[in-house]
Amino acid sequence: MPFEVKKQGKELSQSLVRRFSRRMKQSGILLGARQAQFKQKPKSQQLKKRSALRREELKKEYARLEKMGKPKWSFKHLK
Repeated sequence: MPFEVKKQGKELSQSLVRRFSRRMKQSGILLGARQAQFKQKPKSQQLKKRSALRREELKKEYARLEKMGKPKWSFKHLK
């Protein structure tokens, strides 16, 4: 997929850079590199289960604190 951009005659360097940038965007090289850079691994089954259990525990704790009449800003220590 590599490509060349050569200066044409009396072309200004600014227009050369603009032409190069346009060719890069159209080729999709930069987009592919960004997607590869930020790709995340899928979570394992055990990690999914653990996080689901944690969410359930927190919901129960929030409900308990709410019944006791504690204000919502006091729940921050649970996170």
